[in-house]
Parts: sequence; structure tokens; C-alpha cells
Amino acid sequence: MATRETATEGISLLYETQWAGLVRLVWFLLRDQQAAEDVAQDAYIATYRNWDRLRDEEAAVAYLRRCAINGARSMIRHLIVVRRETEAEAGRADAAGRLWSPSSDEAALNRLDGDQLMAALATLPDRQREVIVLRYYSDMSEAQISETLDISPGSVKTHAYRGLRALRDRMGAPA
Repeated sequence: MATRETATEGISLLYETQWAGLVRLVWFLLRDQQAAEDVAQDAYIATYRNWDRLRDEEAAVAYLRRCAINGARSMIRHLIVVRRETEAEAGRADAAGRLWSPSSDEAALNRLDGDQLMAALATLPDRQREVIVLRYYSDMSEAQISETLDISPGSVKTHAYRGLRALRDRMGAPA
């Protein structure tokens, strides 16, 4: 990069080149298209606000991904609290007949061929799932994953190994 873009120019370029991949990355973590788009949009806003602190385009992309993954983590924590509260309310005597069921989108996804893989992926611990998605979906290197998740390269290798082993076990695939 010969000259540094303004925040507006830089975010516009990032949006053109990274939007679709970023939304897909977050979708793999959340499995909800609207939430993935919302989290991605929030990541762009955070990147715009911190544009002057970023060294170059690569740092901006890494920061954008980190913001998106952190946003997905927050969304997952929020959903856990909401589900816990919903289940508690459904268990109350005055809430007869209120049961949690998957959304129509989730039910349709569960019937797709990738159903077994997605179900197995969803059972992995967060860090393992994030590393697997970043490595095999986003095709990121260990160094890029390390920077994105703010963990050591050795931790990336460990999470990838354990996550793949768990997926193989759950899906009955040969080692």
C-alpha cells in the first residue's frame, strides 16, 4: 500500500473484498444468516472506528475477523442466556404447552446432507470449532488463525488436532 486510505475508503474496499466470506465465516459459528450479517456489520463498524490504529490492509482484515469472531461469541453467550430463560419460563405451571422448537430455517438445515457434519461441528468446544472453521472454511494459515483468535500458533495446532479427532470420532470416519 503506497498511500494510506481514509477510513471510508479502506472500509469500502474491505466491504467489497471481505463481506461475503466474513458473513459465511460467522454463519458457520452461529448457523443463523441474519445474526451472521448483523455480527459482520458490527465488525465493520468497529474496524471503521479503529481504522487509524491499524497498520495496513492485512492488519485491518485480521482485526475485522477478530471483531466478527468476538461478536459471534457474544451472540452465542446471549443465546445461551435467552434459551435458559425460555426453558425456565416454559417449565412454569402457567406456561403449559410452551416448548422450544427449532426455527424453520434451522429445521430445514438439519435435513440437508451436511447435517451430520454441522451437528458434530456444533458439539465442539468454541475454540476448536473456531479453529476448524477458520482453517478449513476460510483457508487461513496457522499464523493468521493465531493472530485472529489472539492465541499462540501451538494452541492453534492443538485445537485443530483435537477438533478434527473429535469430528472423526463423532462421524465414524477412519483416522
